Amino acid sequence: MLLSVVDCNIFALISYYGVKFQPLCCFIILKFRGLKGYHRIWLDRDQQQYSDQALVIQALENKAAYVSLVRRYEGPLLRYISRVMRDDFGAAQKLLMEVFIKTYIYLNEYDDSIPFSSWIYRIAHDEIADYLPRSKNDAGAVKRDDDSALFAAIAEALDMKGQDGQTLITPAEVRAAVDQLDNGWRNVVVLKFFEEKTDQEMADILRLPIRSIAALLSEATQKLKIYLKKG
Repeated sequence: MLLSVVDCNIFALISYYGVKFQPLCCFIILKFRGLKGYHRIWLDRDQQQYSDQALVIQALENKAAYVSLVRRYEGPLLRYISRVMRDDFGAAQKLLMEVFIKTYIYLNEYDDSIPFSSWIYRIAHDEIADYLPRSKNDAGAVKRDDDSALFAAIAEALDMKGQDGQTLITPAEVRAAVDQLDNGWRNVVVLKFFEEKTDQEMADILRLPIRSIAALLSEATQKLKIYLKKG
């Protein structure tokens, strides 16, 4: 699938206007261009009956189908990017647009030997890795979603308990410790505990052997324990 600059600019406009206006913008832009073969069905909510791979195949034949992939992944990817970047929400939104544009451009290069979800998360990871060294901002002031249950799960996994068997640390303390982690360690913690990725999925996303994933998780949890003990 050869994509023109105009095609990419169209998708950039759709992404720019955000979730609320995507269906309307997409419909108007495609209608304005007079493109044939674009069906309004693809401008509706996620086509839940289709697998990711099925949507990829249809998007390669009909560009409007790509909107369904955007809808399916915009929420999870925005949460992932925001968490890794310590809730710099403005930058996360910009990176999300770049992720979807690059995914669109290279969609015909997707290799279904790995899940599409791992492939698009890999693109997001690469965008974050490229952005962070260029950014002087290390944290944002945007209010987080309520992740208390997820931080509680990390606290349980760290197994820091007193003699009475009660966990010695609170979700708020775990949150602060996670924010202190370097980017690489924070990334694996976010993928493991927040995005609930398996070790194999993490290996696909980060392009690492599974044994390296296990080592990174071990190092990250040890760092968390050190930060938590320092209080």
